[in-house]
Amino acid sequence: MSEKHLTDVRFGSLGLDPALMRGIEESGFTYCTPIQAETIPIALQGQDVAGQAQTGTGKTAAFLLTIFHKLLNTPPREGRRPNQPRALVVAPTRELALQIHKDAETLGKHTGFKLGLVFGGTAYEQQRRQLEQGVDILIGTPGRLIDYLKQHVYDLKAIQLVVLDEADRMFDLGFIKDIRFMLRRCPPPEERQGMLFSATLSYRVKELAYEHMNNPLSITVEADEVTADNVIQACYMTANEEKIPLLLGLLQQIDVHRTIVFVNTKRGADRVWGFLEGNGIKTAVLSGDVPQKKRMSLLKKFQEGEVAVLVATDVAARGLHVPGVTHVINFDLPEDAEDYVHRIGRTARAGASGNAISFACETFSFSLPEIEEFIGRKLPMKLVTDDILAQVEPGSRVRVERPRRDDRRGGRGRRPSGGQSRRPPGHRSGRKH
Repeated sequence: MSEKHLTDVRFGSLGLDPALMRGIEESGFTYCTPIQAETIPIALQGQDVAGQAQTGTGKTAAFLLTIFHKLLNTPPREGRRPNQPRALVVAPTRELALQIHKDAETLGKHTGFKLGLVFGGTAYEQQRRQLEQGVDILIGTPGRLIDYLKQHVYDLKAIQLVVLDEADRMFDLGFIKDIRFMLRRCPPPEERQGMLFSATLSYRVKELAYEHMNNPLSITVEADEVTADNVIQACYMTANEEKIPLLLGLLQQIDVHRTIVFVNTKRGADRVWGFLEGNGIKTAVLSGDVPQKKRMSLLKKFQEGEVAVLVATDVAARGLHVPGVTHVINFDLPEDAEDYVHRIGRTARAGASGNAISFACETFSFSLPEIEEFIGRKLPMKLVTDDILAQVEPGSRVRVERPRRDDRRGGRGRRPSGGQSRRPPGHRSGRKH
């Protein structure tokens, strides 16, 4: 973490509980980031907070430390049962929920609180049993949280503090009705503390805050630019057929120790993965139809350096915290300008530096003006020259065969088990490769 990223406010000056300070010190933290320095003192006084800051600036620690300190120094509600959590943290994606839980284990290791983690895609009965046995702090994604809530596995009547993380993403993913459903089943805003964090405090996010929080104080910590100052950004205007040769050429020239390549569709992710694997670059692909256990395994391989490149759709644009990501490549420009900011926020985290390279192709270049307007600057343009275009054999692509979603659920599928694709004799695909 660079000194520029930190303030001169020490965690030790905030009056945090000694059990918390042990976890902070063992994690190697001494000074607060700007969002932590602004938020924690106010939140410790019981004030509701709606906070805005760039991704990777320490928002998670800000609300976790508040939760732990409050629960350590405030008795639970009278008559509270084990299956009634005292604090609820809602995140839009399972990757973000997993990261919050991991940080909570580290910071709260000496507090003695039971942490619950709930998200879809895996471990249904295991998560259910955990809730039945009781947790103090419940972290999860909306769908699975509501599933168990409607089954009365737990309830929210003893909640003392609620946190909504990445609130703007909740809207993007259509979770706001679910969020309102849960908040209405918590004690009223004046009887609990609320904290909301978002990369952007848009009108709809503020409306949510004022409807379901108790006079929240808005805190905005941002740089002069929307994107991190220490991200070196560049853009190539490229034809569609040049994108794969350009990607391979760039990856052959740069250190691909830890690079994320973003694409807009699952089919596109498979295609890019296939060409990278087929040309000697160890790659993992992360998209919405990858089962949760495999998703976690792939992320672990990427984090440990077993694979150098992660090809991902926007399922990984938020909530994915991998230290040391040196390059983010937008193989496809996102159609939403905010997604551009969240994508490139996967690099240059916690004050480090990073590189963001975008391809403005025939299909997605229409997004470029909106992106530039949103970030308040023109992207530096680079020429596509012959010397950076790799020679790519069309037949070098490795193909991945995945069972369809209904196959994995035991429904009627179009492919037989094992993922082998069968076509009638003489059938030829009309897809371009």
